[in-house]
Amino acid sequence: MSSKLLKIGFIGGGKMAQAMAKGFISAGLAKGETMISSCHPSDLASAAAFKELGAKSIFENVPVVQESDVVIVSVKPTIVPIALGDISKANIKADKLFLSIAMGVSTKQLEKILPSESRVIRVMPNTPALVRSGASVFVTGSKATEDDAVITKKLLQSIGTCEQVPEYLLDPITALSGSGPAYIYVLIESLADGGVKMGLPRDLAYRLASQTVLGAGKMVRDTKVHPGQLKDDVTSPAGSTAAGLHFLEQKGFRAAVIGAIQAATERCREVGKEEAK
Repeated sequence: MSSKLLKIGFIGGGKMAQAMAKGFISAGLAKGETMISSCHPSDLASAAAFKELGAKSIFENVPVVQESDVVIVSVKPTIVPIALGDISKANIKADKLFLSIAMGVSTKQLEKILPSESRVIRVMPNTPALVRSGASVFVTGSKATEDDAVITKKLLQSIGTCEQVPEYLLDPITALSGSGPAYIYVLIESLADGGVKMGLPRDLAYRLASQTVLGAGKMVRDTKVHPGQLKDDVTSPAGSTAAGLHFLEQKGFRAAVIGAIQAATERCREVGKEEAK
């Protein structure tokens, strides 16, 4: 399977599915004509987006499985039992690799719904996959092979970074990297608002704020220097950065971010319990 273009199917054709499809094509792992997607008949925008990539877009789930090597399940968690139930009811041979990005649906739950020969991997990507800068993790199910893990990693690395993790870490990972972009967007907006308050033009403030966050992230990732040390390197005695950091500490900046991760993790666990019922 790894020596040729993959036949990739998408059950659900939303923004994340589209981002993944574009990444796979850009990386040379697939072509539009080797892809097929299914979506709800009312979701004409998603169908059109896949057709623009050269992919087939239909409104049935079973043909997606029949025509694919890898099937990406990209529907909302509540839709997973319905969409995958169609496959089980059809009584077709489904000895495929299924990658699920549905939040809160465990590998065991997926394996229970799908035909017995199905191999399952649960994936947690994030929205920067849209610009091939995603941070993805994956968990292998009981029947997934080492080759399946290699293929999954290759696919996910085409849209950013990728790591294999144990399943019990997925809730805090979702809270951190899955929800994390929203926290950073608020930070960028706040940085820009502060710049505007102090006299900067709005467009310049957004450009500087977004590039600053991008650059700081790359510094941590690429230099592998502890972020505390990088912070100290920017902070001169009695300087403006020290004054700004003091203000953030007074307002509980760190505690607020830590609390956001905790609240999001707890919500993920609630959703997981709801889906398990």
